[in-house]
Amino acid sequence: MSLLTGVYLAKTLSGTRYYRSSITFRNKHISLASYSTEIEAHNAYLLAKDIVTNNKWDLYNYPTECILPYHKWVVLMNLRDNKIYFKNPIYIYKNYFDYFIDQNLILKFDVDDLFYYSNHKIMVRGGYMFVSSYGSQINILTRYGIKNFAIEGIDYRFINGDNTDFRYMNIEVINKYYGVSLKYKKARPYYEARINVNGSIVIGRYSNEIDAAIAYNKAIITLRNKGFEKAYNENFIFEIKEIEYARRYNKIRISKKILDL
Repeated sequence: MSLLTGVYLAKTLSGTRYYRSSITFRNKHISLASYSTEIEAHNAYLLAKDIVTNNKWDLYNYPTECILPYHKWVVLMNLRDNKIYFKNPIYIYKNYFDYFIDQNLILKFDVDDLFYYSNHKIMVRGGYMFVSSYGSQINILTRYGIKNFAIEGIDYRFINGDNTDFRYMNIEVINKYYGVSLKYKKARPYYEARINVNGSIVIGRYSNEIDAAIAYNKAIITLRNKGFEKAYNENFIFEIKEIEYARRYNKIRISKKILDL
Protein backbone atom coordinates (compact mmCIF):
# COMPACT_ATOMS: atom_id res chain seq x y z
CA MET A 1 0.00 0.00 0.00
CA SER A 2 1.42 3.37 -1.03
CA LEU A 3 1.85 6.05 1.60
CA LEU A 4 0.83 9.68 1.48
CA THR A 5 3.32 12.14 -0.05
CA GLY A 6 6.35 12.88 2.12
CA VAL A 7 5.72 9.92 4.42
CA TYR A 8 7.92 6.86 5.02
CA LEU A 9 7.09 3.86 7.14
CA ALA A 10 9.66 2.80 9.73
CA LYS A 11 9.88 0.41 12.68
CA THR A 12 11.56 0.54 16.06
CA LEU A 13 13.82 -2.30 17.20
CA SER A 14 10.83 -3.78 19.01
CA GLY A 15 8.81 -3.78 15.80
CA THR A 16 6.54 -0.80 16.55
CA ARG A 17 5.53 1.05 13.41
CA TYR A 18 5.95 4.81 13.07
CA TYR A 19 6.01 7.31 10.22
CA ARG A 20 8.87 9.58 9.15
CA SER A 21 8.12 12.85 7.38
CA SER A 22 10.53 14.55 4.98
CA ILE A 23 10.63 17.01 2.12
CA THR A 24 12.97 17.66 -0.79
CA PHE A 25 13.50 21.31 -1.71
CA ARG A 26 16.25 22.82 -3.87
CA ASN A 27 17.86 19.36 -4.10
CA LYS A 28 18.07 19.05 -0.32
CA HIS A 29 16.33 16.12 1.33
CA ILE A 30 15.25 17.32 4.77
CA SER A 31 14.02 14.99 7.47
CA LEU A 32 11.25 16.76 9.40
CA ALA A 33 10.19 14.53 12.30
CA SER A 34 8.67 11.19 13.25
CA TYR A 35 4.98 10.63 14.02
CA SER A 36 2.75 7.90 15.29
CA THR A 37 0.24 8.21 12.43
CA GLU A 38 0.56 8.56 8.67
CA ILE A 39 -1.76 11.57 8.51
CA GLU A 40 0.32 13.48 11.07
CA ALA A 41 3.47 12.85 9.05
CA HIS A 42 1.70 13.95 5.86
CA ASN A 43 0.40 17.13 7.52
CA ALA A 44 3.97 17.95 8.57
CA TYR A 45 5.06 17.54 4.96
CA LEU A 46 2.22 19.77 3.73
CA LEU A 47 3.12 22.52 6.20
CA ALA A 48 6.81 22.31 5.26
CA LYS A 49 5.86 22.57 1.59
CA ASP A 50 3.71 25.62 2.34
CA ILE A 51 6.57 27.26 4.25
CA VAL A 52 9.13 26.95 1.46
CA THR A 53 6.69 28.10 -1.24
CA ASN A 54 4.66 30.74 0.58
CA ASN A 55 6.00 33.98 2.08
CA LYS A 56 3.05 34.30 4.47
CA TRP A 57 5.15 32.41 7.01
CA ASP A 58 8.11 33.98 8.82
CA LEU A 59 10.38 33.23 11.77
CA TYR A 60 8.08 34.77 14.32
CA ASN A 61 4.61 33.44 13.47
CA TYR A 62 5.26 29.87 14.54
CA PRO A 63 1.79 28.42 15.20
CA THR A 64 0.69 27.25 18.63
CA GLU A 65 0.86 23.44 18.83
CA CYS A 66 2.65 23.35 15.48
CA ILE A 67 3.13 19.90 14.01
CA LEU A 68 6.70 20.81 12.95
CA PRO A 69 9.50 21.08 15.53
CA TYR A 70 10.66 24.68 15.94
CA HIS A 71 14.25 24.09 14.81
CA LYS A 72 12.94 22.60 11.53
CA TRP A 73 10.78 25.70 11.11
CA VAL A 74 13.93 27.86 11.23
CA VAL A 75 15.87 25.55 8.90
CA LEU A 76 13.11 25.73 6.28
CA MET A 77 12.83 29.52 6.56
CA ASN A 78 16.55 29.97 6.02
CA LEU A 79 16.58 27.61 3.05
CA ARG A 80 13.65 29.43 1.47
CA ASP A 81 14.97 32.97 2.04
CA ASN A 82 18.74 32.53 1.81
CA LYS A 83 18.91 29.49 -0.49
CA ILE A 84 21.30 27.64 1.79
CA TYR A 85 20.68 24.61 3.97
CA PHE A 86 21.99 24.17 7.52
CA LYS A 87 21.06 21.24 9.73
CA ASN A 88 21.11 23.55 12.76
CA PRO A 89 18.50 26.29 13.44
CA ILE A 90 20.41 29.18 11.82
CA TYR A 91 19.05 32.17 9.94
CA ILE A 92 21.64 34.33 8.18
CA TYR A 93 21.68 38.07 7.59
CA LYS A 94 24.21 40.23 5.74
CA ASN A 95 26.88 40.53 8.44
CA TYR A 96 25.73 38.13 11.15
CA PHE A 97 23.44 35.19 11.83
CA ASP A 98 20.95 34.18 14.49
CA TYR A 99 21.05 30.79 16.18
CA PHE A 100 17.64 29.82 17.55
CA ILE A 101 17.96 27.76 20.71
CA ASP A 102 14.18 28.06 21.04
CA GLN A 103 11.52 30.72 20.47
CA ASN A 104 12.65 32.66 23.53
CA LEU A 105 16.43 32.31 23.29
CA ILE A 106 18.06 33.60 20.11
CA LEU A 107 21.84 34.04 19.94
CA LYS A 108 23.63 36.39 17.56
CA PHE A 109 27.04 35.56 16.01
CA ASP A 110 29.47 37.01 13.48
CA VAL A 111 29.55 35.40 10.04
CA ASP A 112 33.10 34.24 10.89
CA ASP A 113 31.47 31.65 13.19
CA LEU A 114 28.99 30.39 10.59
CA PHE A 115 30.95 27.31 9.51
CA TYR A 116 31.58 26.29 13.13
CA TYR A 117 27.98 26.57 14.34
CA SER A 118 26.52 25.08 11.20
CA ASN A 119 28.39 21.92 12.21
CA HIS A 120 28.17 22.14 16.01
CA LYS A 121 24.83 22.09 17.78
CA ILE A 122 24.54 24.44 20.75
CA MET A 123 23.05 22.82 23.85
CA VAL A 124 21.92 24.46 27.07
CA ARG A 125 21.97 22.89 30.52
CA GLY A 126 21.43 24.92 33.67
CA GLY A 127 22.25 28.15 31.86
CA TYR A 128 25.51 26.65 30.58
CA MET A 129 25.79 26.80 26.76
CA PHE A 130 28.12 24.33 25.10
CA VAL A 131 28.81 22.26 22.01
CA SER A 132 29.90 18.66 21.92
CA SER A 133 33.21 17.95 20.20
CA TYR A 134 34.98 14.58 20.22
CA GLY A 135 33.03 13.55 23.30
CA SER A 136 33.79 16.70 25.30
CA GLN A 137 31.50 19.56 26.29
CA ILE A 138 33.04 22.86 25.17
CA ASN A 139 31.74 26.13 26.59
CA ILE A 140 30.95 28.48 23.70
CA LEU A 141 32.67 31.30 25.63
CA THR A 142 36.06 29.64 25.12
CA ARG A 143 36.01 30.84 21.49
CA TYR A 144 36.50 34.33 22.90
CA GLY A 145 39.36 33.46 25.21
CA ILE A 146 37.07 33.36 28.25
CA LYS A 147 38.08 30.74 30.77
CA ASN A 148 35.75 28.15 32.26
CA PHE A 149 33.85 29.31 35.35
CA ALA A 150 34.42 32.96 34.38
CA ILE A 151 31.87 35.36 35.85
CA GLU A 152 30.00 37.80 33.66
CA GLY A 153 30.65 41.36 34.75
CA ILE A 154 33.87 40.40 36.52
CA ASP A 155 35.88 38.34 34.01
CA TYR A 156 34.09 39.45 30.85
CA ARG A 157 31.20 41.62 29.76
CA PHE A 158 28.82 42.20 26.87
CA ILE A 159 29.49 45.77 25.80
CA ASN A 160 25.94 46.56 24.69
CA GLY A 161 24.43 44.79 27.71
CA ASP A 162 22.88 42.01 25.60
CA ASN A 163 24.20 38.65 26.79
CA THR A 164 22.76 36.89 23.74
CA ASP A 165 24.90 38.96 21.35
CA PHE A 166 28.08 36.93 20.83
CA ARG A 167 29.55 39.04 18.06
CA TYR A 168 33.25 39.64 18.70
CA MET A 169 32.88 43.41 18.83
CA ASN A 170 30.39 43.00 21.69
CA ILE A 171 32.53 40.90 24.04
CA GLU A 172 35.23 42.37 26.23
CA VAL A 173 37.49 40.00 28.17
CA ILE A 174 38.37 41.65 31.47
CA ASN A 175 40.25 38.83 33.19
CA LYS A 176 41.56 36.17 30.83
CA TYR A 177 43.82 34.31 33.27
CA TYR A 178 42.99 31.90 36.08
CA GLY A 179 43.21 33.44 39.52
CA VAL A 180 43.65 36.98 38.18
CA SER A 181 41.22 39.85 38.57
CA LEU A 182 41.38 43.55 37.77
CA LYS A 183 41.03 45.78 40.84
CA TYR A 184 41.10 49.50 41.55
CA LYS A 185 42.56 51.49 44.41
CA LYS A 186 41.80 55.22 44.40
CA ALA A 187 40.77 54.83 40.74
CA ARG A 188 44.15 53.31 39.87
CA PRO A 189 44.05 49.81 38.33
CA TYR A 190 46.10 46.83 39.47
CA TYR A 191 45.89 43.06 39.06
CA GLU A 192 45.35 40.76 42.01
CA ALA A 193 46.28 37.07 41.97
CA ARG A 194 44.40 34.74 44.32
CA ILE A 195 44.36 31.01 44.88
CA ASN A 196 42.01 28.82 46.87
CA VAL A 197 43.74 26.70 49.51
CA ASN A 198 41.25 25.96 52.27
CA GLY A 199 39.97 29.45 51.57
CA SER A 200 41.06 32.22 49.27
CA ILE A 201 44.63 33.49 49.66
CA VAL A 202 45.99 36.63 48.00
CA ILE A 203 49.16 35.67 46.15
CA GLY A 204 50.05 39.27 45.41
CA ARG A 205 49.14 42.48 43.63
CA TYR A 206 50.83 43.37 40.36
CA SER A 207 50.95 46.19 37.83
CA ASN A 208 50.00 44.03 34.86
CA GLU A 209 47.97 40.90 34.22
CA ILE A 210 50.88 38.86 32.81
CA ASP A 211 52.88 39.19 36.03
CA ALA A 212 49.76 38.30 38.02
CA ALA A 213 49.19 35.22 35.84
CA ILE A 214 52.82 34.14 36.27
CA ALA A 215 52.52 34.65 40.03
CA TYR A 216 49.48 32.37 40.03
CA ASN A 217 51.46 29.70 38.17
CA LYS A 218 54.35 30.12 40.64
CA ALA A 219 51.94 29.61 43.53
CA ILE A 220 50.63 26.41 41.91
CA ILE A 221 54.13 25.00 41.45
CA THR A 222 55.06 25.98 45.02
CA LEU A 223 52.01 24.15 46.39
CA ARG A 224 52.68 21.14 44.20
CA ASN A 225 56.25 20.93 45.48
CA LYS A 226 54.88 21.03 49.04
CA GLY A 227 52.73 17.98 48.34
CA PHE A 228 49.35 19.59 47.65
CA GLU A 229 47.42 17.33 45.29
CA LYS A 230 44.66 19.66 44.14
CA ALA A 231 44.62 19.99 40.32
CA TYR A 232 44.82 23.71 39.60
CA ASN A 233 44.52 25.07 36.06
CA GLU A 234 47.76 26.72 34.99
CA ASN A 235 47.79 29.85 32.87
CA PHE A 236 49.13 29.55 29.33
CA ILE A 237 50.78 32.83 28.39
CA PHE A 238 51.53 33.39 24.73
CA GLU A 239 52.28 37.11 24.80
CA ILE A 240 55.91 36.68 25.90
CA LYS A 241 58.74 34.33 24.91
CA GLU A 242 59.97 31.50 27.14
CA ILE A 243 63.15 33.32 28.19
CA GLU A 244 61.13 36.38 29.24
CA TYR A 245 58.67 34.15 31.10
CA ALA A 246 61.54 32.53 33.01
CA ARG A 247 63.04 35.92 33.88
CA ARG A 248 59.75 37.22 35.25
CA TYR A 249 59.00 33.94 37.05
CA ASN A 250 62.28 34.14 38.97
CA LYS A 251 61.80 37.80 39.80
CA ILE A 252 58.14 37.77 40.87
CA ARG A 253 57.40 37.57 44.59
CA ILE A 254 54.44 35.67 45.98
CA SER A 255 52.78 35.83 49.38
CA LYS A 256 54.64 34.45 52.39
CA LYS A 257 51.38 32.66 53.28
CA ILE A 258 51.90 30.42 50.26
CA LEU A 259 55.56 29.83 51.07
CA ASP A 260 54.78 28.92 54.69
CA LEU A 261 52.01 26.41 54.00
